[in-house]
Amino acid sequence: MEIKLINKSGHPDPAYETERSAGMDLRAVTTDPISLEPMQRTIVKTGLFIELPIGYEAQVRPRSGLAAKSGITVLNAPGTIDADYRGEIGVILVNLSDSPFTIQHGDRIAQLVIAKHERAHWTSTESLTETERGSGGFGSTGIQ
Repeated sequence: MEIKLINKSGHPDPAYETERSAGMDLRAVTTDPISLEPMQRTIVKTGLFIELPIGYEAQVRPRSGLAAKSGITVLNAPGTIDADYRGEIGVILVNLSDSPFTIQHGDRIAQLVIAKHERAHWTSTESLTETERGSGGFGSTGIQ
């Protein structure tokens, strides 16, 4: 699948690092380092603009190493980029650690996954099919 890309980041186009990778790294575009204090959030620009085909979305997800090592994650994970959005891709990062974290120009800050999706069509009804689980939620299956 081909996706139109405008890359104003000064970095190479996002790419899959291995043949089996699902995501492509997104890099920070900033003129000055960004200091992210504990529990602070910010939007970090990427310099990337995309045109997705109808029926696809781009999901902005955390980088596991950044989250595990530094407590930095994507606040609205996964963030959705819709097929009709034409603005610059931004990443909402939050610092969940107890130490400040500095984001430099070019740092890998998130990953982008392209995914096909369906559109739902609602059917109004007065009842739903019964199941063993029923209305039990939030841990009701006993799986931890």
